Amino acid sequence: MSDYALTANRELASAARPEMGGPPHMAAIILFVGLLAGGVLYAVLGLDNDITIAGGEPLATGVFVLLGVALLIALGFEFVNGFHDTANAVATVIYTNSLPAPIAVVWSGTFNRFGVLTSSGTVAFTVVSLLPVELILRVGSGAGLAMIFALLIAAIIWNLGTWSLGLPASSSHTLVGSIIGVGLANQLLAGNGASGVDWNSAVGVFKALLISPVVGFAGSALLLLACKRLVHVPALYTAPEGNRPPPLWIRGLLVLTCTGVSFAHGSNDGQKGMGLIMLILIGTLPTAYALNHTMPDSSTPAFVQSMDRAHSVFVAHGDKAAPSPRDARAAVEKALAARNLGGAAVQSALAALAQDIGSQVQQSGAVKKVPAARVQNVRNEMYLASEAAKRLLAAATYDGADKSAVASFRGSLDAGTRFIPLWVKVTVAIALGLGTMVGWKRIVVTVGERIGKTHLSYGQGASAELVAAATIMAADQFGLPVSTTHVLSSGVAGTMAANGSGLQWGTLKAIGLAWVLTLPAAALISGVLFAGLRLVF
Repeated sequence: MSDYALTANRELASAARPEMGGPPHMAAIILFVGLLAGGVLYAVLGLDNDITIAGGEPLATGVFVLLGVALLIALGFEFVNGFHDTANAVATVIYTNSLPAPIAVVWSGTFNRFGVLTSSGTVAFTVVSLLPVELILRVGSGAGLAMIFALLIAAIIWNLGTWSLGLPASSSHTLVGSIIGVGLANQLLAGNGASGVDWNSAVGVFKALLISPVVGFAGSALLLLACKRLVHVPALYTAPEGNRPPPLWIRGLLVLTCTGVSFAHGSNDGQKGMGLIMLILIGTLPTAYALNHTMPDSSTPAFVQSMDRAHSVFVAHGDKAAPSPRDARAAVEKALAARNLGGAAVQSALAALAQDIGSQVQQSGAVKKVPAARVQNVRNEMYLASEAAKRLLAAATYDGADKSAVASFRGSLDAGTRFIPLWVKVTVAIALGLGTMVGWKRIVVTVGERIGKTHLSYGQGASAELVAAATIMAADQFGLPVSTTHVLSSGVAGTMAANGSGLQWGTLKAIGLAWVLTLPAAALISGVLFAGLRLVF
């Protein structure tokens, strides 16, 4: 492990370190390669099937290569996320001898995949909403592609850098920093009222990233103290003896908590890559992915009705001028970029968009049947209207029946644009799961040995992981990205503090420094990359 000036207790580390396993077994290599090949094949077949259903033309060679490279980089981010973040989940079961290291990482990877497959997608679109509006609308343009490549490559660079030092930094934190860098660079380069960072949305994400480690520390400490007071089983609060596994019931508890953290991590972190992959697909294959082709025809009447109801509300709040759909799109985009949605003109523009969207869908017979030539415009109208409605609702612009109508309007629009194909979930699940199976040792050693001054006890490991799993799952319900790394490492620190075990402040200072530097460093890297890539695309 690299030396980054941590004041670790070397004697404790050498005496307490469990067996980490030798070279990978042939069966593990075969499993790894098989899953990798299966994921690639499933992605190709899923992509081909979606294009066929949408009736699109075969991809040009240049577009196909660009799509392939973009998808590989996005999946590479999830792969690095797997061994960078998920190592935290297996540290406790490895250091309490509950599972041998090779089995622990395979087990964790498996439940990471389950978490991804069952995720809602809410976090994915929360992350995407932080990006500049005009780049989302024109994600297939040179600037849009530069945005995708810059933020993903920057996140991978920073994650690999902190991993090489064994620092439990956050992939979520890194990705948000990369998005901020792209937003600021876009604002500086484009000028003329170009949007930068959506600070209103970013503040909510910042709060989640800031509060979650505090919850991890305090919650884990309180849970351990409560258990000591209520559960009088001395074996639960002892450290392992040598390489001897714990009693069966304690072993089962620790494996269960590891499973919960792994599942929660997959459910939350896996969505970030999915959201970015959907942007890539929308930019390169709008006919197949700009609108939700899974919406049934039977949903069309309700969809059109929600457009009509919202149109009436916007007309009532607007002025007499009725802009064309094109002018309405420009007006709402400008208002979103300026973060100024007040005034009757914006309401009139939204009325025009609601009317046009409803008319287009009604004439086509369903969202998925909108003609290819109109798909991009309809999607952009739906995205702009949804974002505007979200902010107007947050500002308490409407009340009573009007509020209900606009909320229903936004829900219908999101249903028509926010979807994630199964093959995307499967490939992200495989990338995250495979990442868990490699490169995990550096972070595991830091969490297991270098946070507290004494060996992790069974109760400490269970408390930290229970609180981490609960915190991540709660954030998932609110659509907020949080850091598994920060929640779990702070939870381990909390149990050490509550137990009176002492903390290795050198480690905590290094982790804290990485926490502070992650946002500006990732932002700087992505901003520079974005500026450079704008010269290429």
